[in-house]
Amino acid sequence: LFLLLSVLSLAAGGKLLVIPVDGSHWLSMREVLDGLREKGHEIVVVAPEISLYIKPTKNLVMKMYPVPFTQEEMSGNFQSFVQDVLQEGSFLERFLKVYQAMKKVSDLALSSCAHLLKNKELVRYLEESKFDAILTDPVLPCGPILAEHLSIPSVFFLRGIPCGLDFEATQCPNPPSYVPRIFTGNTDRMNFFQRVKNLIFEIPNYFLCDFVFQPYTKLASEFLQRDVTVLDLLRQGSIWLLRLDFVLDYPRPLMPNIIVIGGVNCAHKKLSQ
Repeated sequence: LFLLLSVLSLAAGGKLLVIPVDGSHWLSMREVLDGLREKGHEIVVVAPEISLYIKPTKNLVMKMYPVPFTQEEMSGNFQSFVQDVLQEGSFLERFLKVYQAMKKVSDLALSSCAHLLKNKELVRYLEESKFDAILTDPVLPCGPILAEHLSIPSVFFLRGIPCGLDFEATQCPNPPSYVPRIFTGNTDRMNFFQRVKNLIFEIPNYFLCDFVFQPYTKLASEFLQRDVTVLDLLRQGSIWLLRLDFVLDYPRPLMPNIIVIGGVNCAHKKLSQ
């Protein structure tokens, strides 16, 4: 990441549009934005007025837009989601709880994105600002929709995307016979029955993808005035900055436009002699 920032610093400061995702996603991205700002880049962050962590700051230009839900509603849904994810139980119990909790959180995120795209004054400002690129977390595809509308390069900053859409969009191999799926407890060394289990656990992902991303497909098609899918938008990513490290994650093939930046969200402390 520091190498990337150093390369950027050699060029004239650019104008960067940032469409963040709330929660820990924003906490990781904020440090990168501080580094880019110190290198002389102009940064504009577009975010909803109601959020968990994205608050106005003197260091960044913030463009806030109204949304139709309260702070209490958002905080309550997020806390419920975290509790359901961390609870133990059978696969079916965990899947149903995560499904229901994710549906509530996803509905708020979709509503926020829709109100951004329908905010004609803000969209007009973005069109007239002539940004050089957009930095966004594509786990929620509002940023990729705007990147397509503005016809500017997109830099994706992420940990991963549900249902393995990041694998598919970047054409990285992701066979269930070798890559462990969530909730299975498998490692990258599986016997035949574990691989069968891995394949079975892959099936619910299609249902999760449908209810999470299908509404964005409809929203994007209406906004862009042409048929488009979330996968189409993700395939337009110019650079993928992945917050993973092969010390902790299973090794896998990566495409040339994927840069591993694991540790960027870790605390910076000086080591003693």
